[in-house]
Amino acid sequence: MTKVFFVRHAEPNYDNHDDRSRELSPRGMEDRKKVTSFLADKNIDIVISSPFKRAVDTVQDFADKNGLPVEIVEDFRERKVDSCWIEDFASFSKKQWSDFSYKLSDGECLKEVQDRNISALNNVLKQYSGKNIVVGSHGTSLSTIINFYDNSFGYDDFERIRFLMPWIVEFSFDELGNCVDIKRHSV
Repeated sequence: MTKVFFVRHAEPNYDNHDDRSRELSPRGMEDRKKVTSFLADKNIDIVISSPFKRAVDTVQDFADKNGLPVEIVEDFRERKVDSCWIEDFASFSKKQWSDFSYKLSDGECLKEVQDRNISALNNVLKQYSGKNIVVGSHGTSLSTIINFYDNSFGYDDFERIRFLMPWIVEFSFDELGNCVDIKRHSV
C-alpha cells in the first residue's frame, strides 16, 4: 500500500499577489506546526511539494524535524488563474467548476490542472511505490485530484474547504496504483 498525504498549505499572506512567492502569514507559520504534529506518527518516507513558497513552507517544518529533504515537483503547482489578481474569485471558481474547460486568457482550466497533477501523482506512485509520502499542495490542485478519484466532489465541496488551511487529505493506493481510500483530515 502506498499512502499519499496531500497537505493543503497553511494561511498565506494575501497582500502578496505573486502566486509563486506568496509566503505564509504569521498565523500560517504557526499553523504549520499542526501539520508537523499530525504527520509525526505516519512513518513518512518522502516529502514532496509544489514549488510555491506557501506549500513548501507548510511542509518544511515537518521535513526539517525529520531530516528529510523537500523534493520540488513543478507539476504539483497551483492553478494559474490569470496574469492579474481576480477580485471576484468566488464567481470565477463557480464558472470553472461548472465547466472544467473554462479559463481566462492567460490561465489554466481545471481539466489542465487536474491532468497535470494526476500525471505528477502517477509519476510519484511509480517512483515511490509502497512508501508513505507527503505532498505540499494547494486548494484547487488538491480538489481536482479528489474530483478525479471521486467525481461527486465539486464546487460546493470546494467552497466548504476554501478557507480550511492547512488541510490534509490521505489517499491510499494499492500496488497497481488504484486509489482504494480517501480520508479528509482537519488539523
